Amino acid sequence: MTFNRILIAIDESTFAAHAADVGTDLATQLGAEVAFVTVVDSAAMPNTADSGVPAAEWLAMLRHDAKTLLGTFASRRAIAPPPLQFLEEGKPATKIVDAARNWPADLIVMGTHGRNAVANVLLGSVAQGVLRHAPCAVMVLRAQ
Repeated sequence: MTFNRILIAIDESTFAAHAADVGTDLATQLGAEVAFVTVVDSAAMPNTADSGVPAAEWLAMLRHDAKTLLGTFASRRAIAPPPLQFLEEGKPATKIVDAARNWPADLIVMGTHGRNAVANVLLGSVAQGVLRHAPCAVMVLRAQ
């Protein structure tokens, strides 16, 4: 199996930072293309009525923060060609899988918090959703 296109799913967590480091190292070793994907989950927005900030402004702030995050990860290491950046909106697992399918990726690299099985049943897991539906191989890493 060869990995020519590696999609790295990121967010603000240390788990994502570790996954980005491993994914970019692997891409460098293999001469693979890299793309970063992050997802704005509008369902996770705070209650805008309580904050006094209109929903459209919250969403604009979330998009801005996501673009900044993508730029930060894309510039962390010198990768040739420069990594692509995908900003998606919706349910994270679904949108990561969609990005992998549309690009198309050979490998998805992502971090996980490593919760136990009971917590995953109660809370759900982006990593589990990606593992179940990904069109390609998935590497799930815990932060060190």
